[in-house]
Amino acid sequence: MKNTERFSGRAEHYIKYRPHYPHAIIACLEEAACLTKDSVVADIGSGTGISCLPFLENGNPVLAVEPNTEMREASERLLHGHPGFRAIAGTAEKTTLEDGSADLIVAGQAFHWFHGSAARNEFVRIGRPGACTVLMWNERDIQDQLGKEYDALLEANAVDYRETNHRNVGPAQLSAFYSPSVYSAHTFSNAQQLDLQGLKGRMLSASYAPQPGHPRYAPMISQLEDLFAKYARNGLVKFMYTTRLYIGQLT
Repeated sequence: MKNTERFSGRAEHYIKYRPHYPHAIIACLEEAACLTKDSVVADIGSGTGISCLPFLENGNPVLAVEPNTEMREASERLLHGHPGFRAIAGTAEKTTLEDGSADLIVAGQAFHWFHGSAARNEFVRIGRPGACTVLMWNERDIQDQLGKEYDALLEANAVDYRETNHRNVGPAQLSAFYSPSVYSAHTFSNAQQLDLQGLKGRMLSASYAPQPGHPRYAPMISQLEDLFAKYARNGLVKFMYTTRLYIGQLT
């Protein structure tokens, strides 16, 4: 399956059950002199628009580039009330944006799907002089027992989970992407409270989660229900995340 097609059939789960970003990322970017109220933000691989939302709420216009039709149309439904939002069919390697059209380039959960050097060249092309590039994603914490057992459940049932995990993006990959410039790293705590339906939806929003009809789907859901019963308190489980933010200039 092409990377641009991996999230087909998952958009509604993605909108409802993926974590949002803490507002603290805005203050961080303002302090780093990457973001002002007038900055034009290009969100590359914008998906359903969750990563666009903090910038739109800050008053910034956002050019949201997303190759998957279903995800892009979902973002238009989610964000139609924000006049600064514009959804664009394109990829990280060919955004279709004009030269020098963005003050801040953002890549969220989609970064690990990009072809690094081609995407980097495209980001340089569309960035204005002095533009910052920000990579950010919510990474599930696997330090607590719920996180560890949820991760083990994915290991047992998910399709190519290890190959498509954000934890594959480390200092070597980041340094290669930003080189010869340097980047700064920032972390923030984040969390979700999920009922059973939410926990199922959170899992099914992932590209590697088997969908109905797959031989691993029923066992996976059964194990997930057992996990929820084990850890739920007052009908909810708490999913912990670390929001990771990497900031730098590519030129």
